Amino acid sequence: MLTEYDVVILGSGMGGSTFAHALKDSGLKILVVDRGSHLPREQANWDTNAVFAAQRYHNAESWYDGRTGKTFKPGVFYYVGGNTKFYGAMLPRFREADFGAIRHAEGVSPAWPLSYADFEPWYARAEQLYRVHGTTGTDPSDPWRSSPYPYPAIAHDPALFRLEASLRRDGLKPFSMPASVDYGLGRPCILCSTCDGYPCRIDAKCDAEVSALRPALASAAVELLTDTKIDWLETSADGTRIVAAVGSRHGAPVRIAAKKFVLACGAVNSTALLLRSASPRHPRGLANSSDRLGRNYMVHNSTFMLAVDPRRVNTVSFQKTLALNDWYLGADDGHPLGNVQMLGKIREPMVTGMRPWLPKAISRFITDHSVDLYLTSEDLPVDDNRVTWDADRQAITVRWTPNNLRAHKALVQRTSRALRRAGYPIILADRMGIGTNSHQCGTAAMGRDAATSVVDPDCRAHDIDNLWLVDSSVFVSSAAVNPALTIAANALRVASTFAAV
Repeated sequence: MLTEYDVVILGSGMGGSTFAHALKDSGLKILVVDRGSHLPREQANWDTNAVFAAQRYHNAESWYDGRTGKTFKPGVFYYVGGNTKFYGAMLPRFREADFGAIRHAEGVSPAWPLSYADFEPWYARAEQLYRVHGTTGTDPSDPWRSSPYPYPAIAHDPALFRLEASLRRDGLKPFSMPASVDYGLGRPCILCSTCDGYPCRIDAKCDAEVSALRPALASAAVELLTDTKIDWLETSADGTRIVAAVGSRHGAPVRIAAKKFVLACGAVNSTALLLRSASPRHPRGLANSSDRLGRNYMVHNSTFMLAVDPRRVNTVSFQKTLALNDWYLGADDGHPLGNVQMLGKIREPMVTGMRPWLPKAISRFITDHSVDLYLTSEDLPVDDNRVTWDADRQAITVRWTPNNLRAHKALVQRTSRALRRAGYPIILADRMGIGTNSHQCGTAAMGRDAATSVVDPDCRAHDIDNLWLVDSSVFVSSAAVNPALTIAANALRVASTFAAV
């Protein structure tokens, strides 16, 4: 058994690393545990064939699709820093309206037990920690702010000027997406084309490890234990507290005792761990007296779109700046549609990995002549969209039926029309499936009523006295923008009162 700690944080992604950073000067003895190792810094980090075609860094186990019974490879990565090692480093805030009840074309996105005002100061601190670049007032759906962005917005690559001008002539308001890269005079970021979906070979992407965990580990109070998979959480005899995290490291058993436990393994893996920890006192899994654990799994409706102009080669390098939120809060019928943002430049090996039957020459022509976008609409929390643990297979099962698709279809149609008017006659769109789940959330939603939620508004489990969750599992709704900044802001918020509990 390892020495007892004041706090054990399971997971070193956006939630876990930010939480550790917030507590580094608290006087608490803290251990961060991750099942992965440090991602190697190597030439292959920026090799499109290695990253996408050969999937060099994909190390997650297969999960089961609860609708088909088939296995799939989830879009998660087990490394120190978690999924942020591969994220596109776009860190928008949720809109103010996202924290209230919103009527969509196919249902209602429920209100959070907290408001945007409760999160706003923590958004500001998270933007400082992750060096976010942006410009206030350019996004038509932007919420109010107590302070400007820490750094100026990243200017669009000249290859995007023509598209931006066309969108403006169309009456739209393109803006530069809030970006978390270490860019500026004397800074390492070179605005390359290998950011979105790649690990950064020069640590210029402000991921959770680089921005939060490494500074936290500079404190003698914070330790990191890698390559350690926690299988279950052991509780006290009366079932009210967790006394140890039990698992293995390099084949040897590990038992880690602590006074407090913080889960930040991601919405699916945090839930699976709690379900695996079922006991006579907690027959449905830990923190699950409400039977809400694992339910309301959300992952966004998302579409990859390639707009192709066969007459022009796209010479862009850092493509992931331009975004649209004109239809985020409402279209002609008043219902929200979602967010449009550029992807990092799509290259032939990425298409070949998804469509191996397509000749490479065709894939290369398409991607050489395309601008590439990611369209996101909110999916709504539904009981039957859920994560479960299959004890017989010893595997995670995810059951997910997309909903609110009318809104997403309308977003795709409006974006396609705007791009055709901008001079891109060929539009290729591919809606993502169950394996594209980097925006997973909602499986242990926060709430004030223990009968209908898993954690309270401070993200402390209703059923377990010394358990907190600080990843996206606690989200009440998914909104329609990247969740990473909201995870970080929430972790800072929870940490602000954690030591006193």
